[in-house]
Amino acid sequence: MAAVKVAILGFGTVGQGIYHIINEKREQFKETLGVDIEIAKILVRDVTKPRSNASQDLITDNFEEILAIPDLQVVFEAIVGEEPAFKYSARAIENGCNVITANKVMFSKHGLVLQEKAKQYGVQVGYEATTAGGVPVIKTMQNILRVNDVHHIQGILNGTSNYILTQMRSEGLAFDDVLKDAQNLGYAEADPYNDISGQDAFRKLMILSALAFGKQPRWEDVDVIGITEITSEQVEEASAKGLRYRHVADVQLGEDGELVAKVGPELVGPEHPLYSIEGVNNAVALDTNYIGTLTLIGPGAGMFPTASVMVEDYADMLAKQTAPVTI
Repeated sequence: MAAVKVAILGFGTVGQGIYHIINEKREQFKETLGVDIEIAKILVRDVTKPRSNASQDLITDNFEEILAIPDLQVVFEAIVGEEPAFKYSARAIENGCNVITANKVMFSKHGLVLQEKAKQYGVQVGYEATTAGGVPVIKTMQNILRVNDVHHIQGILNGTSNYILTQMRSEGLAFDDVLKDAQNLGYAEADPYNDISGQDAFRKLMILSALAFGKQPRWEDVDVIGITEITSEQVEEASAKGLRYRHVADVQLGEDGELVAKVGPELVGPEHPLYSIEGVNNAVALDTNYIGTLTLIGPGAGMFPTASVMVEDYADMLAKQTAPVTI
């Protein structure tokens, strides 16, 4: 049985989730994938920090030790922020490693470059976890695009914002009160700026745009508006009319062939594909030429939804490598 060595970059929530899933499912992977997956190293910033859930001999703060692992096949990139995530991902690809990332900040800006580099070096890049967490949007779009054209994407791409808007309507609470509740429940960070300002949804929209259209709109041309100015009175008035506020990320091809995108709160009625999406769920509605409108719904974040789709990305890579050649 083939032994596969992998490394994890970053050991926060997502990195720990990957570590847990690979170890818990190691015997199952031997049966279903035909490989024995071994976590060879884990890259962290502070090697002195106590970590009861990982062996200390796996921990390093030196990326060169990652690249020096003999026969390293895949790097799971779970670092926060653009750098050093991009630099490490690029170097891993140049070293002949597959890369799987959950980093929407990095990938929204550098994804097309990394994918082109991966083609050059004969490896693959998995990025399902960058967008909508546990919802298989990327794989679904990749399959659809083999036959269909996608001409319009609308999405609820941030579970925190959707939870806040849902609770403001269903419980009649003010924005600040629901935000505190979301932080207490772990749905929102201590600094929730990226979620409530729309920046998180914007980054994810740019990733979907690059996949669907092979390009992104000019970032400076995209209006990005958060949910902080929506009042409980506005929510109540909308509800009385049968409407709901949704924070919608939207990109489509204009009549001139140029991309038009926006991110911000919208009032939607029961006929809208995002009307029924509640709580921390994410959803993406794809308008296509043959299928029509397809809506995907599911949990948008968290340790195991995100980590599991990263491991699934690697399972897909293995399947492609071992698929029989037909003539």
